[in-house]
Amino acid sequence: MTPADYDYLRKFLKERSGLDLSADKQYLVESRLLPLARKASVPGIPDLVLKIRNGDGRLATDVVEAMTTNETFFYRDKIPFDHLRDTILPGLIQARAARKSLRIWSAAASTGQEPYSIAMCVKEMGAALAGWRIEIVATDLSQEVLEKSKAGLYSQFEVQRGLPIQHLVKYFTQTGELWQLNADIRAMVQFRQLNLLQDFSHLGTFDVIFCRNVLIYFDQDTKAVIFERMAKAMEADGTLLLGAAESVVGITDAFRPIADRRGLYQLNPARSGRPMGGLMPPSLKIAAAR
Repeated sequence: MTPADYDYLRKFLKERSGLDLSADKQYLVESRLLPLARKASVPGIPDLVLKIRNGDGRLATDVVEAMTTNETFFYRDKIPFDHLRDTILPGLIQARAARKSLRIWSAAASTGQEPYSIAMCVKEMGAALAGWRIEIVATDLSQEVLEKSKAGLYSQFEVQRGLPIQHLVKYFTQTGELWQLNADIRAMVQFRQLNLLQDFSHLGTFDVIFCRNVLIYFDQDTKAVIFERMAKAMEADGTLLLGAAESVVGITDAFRPIADRRGLYQLNPARSGRPMGGLMPPSLKIAAAR
């Protein structure tokens, strides 16, 4: 791959997916795209680039999907899901008692482990959410991984990564060498293709947004734009959950961290002009006041 080809791919990937590759990541591009070149029956990456330049839309989509990291597993990092089960959901059950509805967005759903982990957390609330309308919207740039997500079929290796054995027994059925999520859990999640670089106001507003381990691949300006748009998609007392290596600090003042709750953020009342009191579910007010 020539330097010119790499420069073109860097610009192309940033425009199409937000992926911000540094100048020293040529080896990563080659490792991801050489198998794609073979699959597409082209001699190498320069020929792949030429086809994209000439308007091969299918190949362009394949390149973006090949370069998009889809690393994920059930209950990844555990702590965010502990917060969801122990703090966020109980607080929202009190705050939403009158309307009895919740909307949760998994903004980088990949192969489905995150939104299905959310669904299992909700299911575990049992009678506390009986009669409620719960919407879990899961989005991803890649149509290929979304198709896998909808099927809810996972290998032994995938279910061994983070999934408690009691949840495997309770919510999955073995199908040959694979494990399939039960239909009631699959039905709790709506999967939609979405590019975070594009407008997502049509999704509506959410009580909880999981946007974990995706913004680390974007540059600061892109992150700032996405945070601003997510703030508009958030209920006044909603909660944003980011990955362990991510933060809003130094990027936007639309959100502020919740004290003693690493990775959790809520709308900044100084930006909204509304007082802190009454914005948050009761359990999170206590944490933020410490």
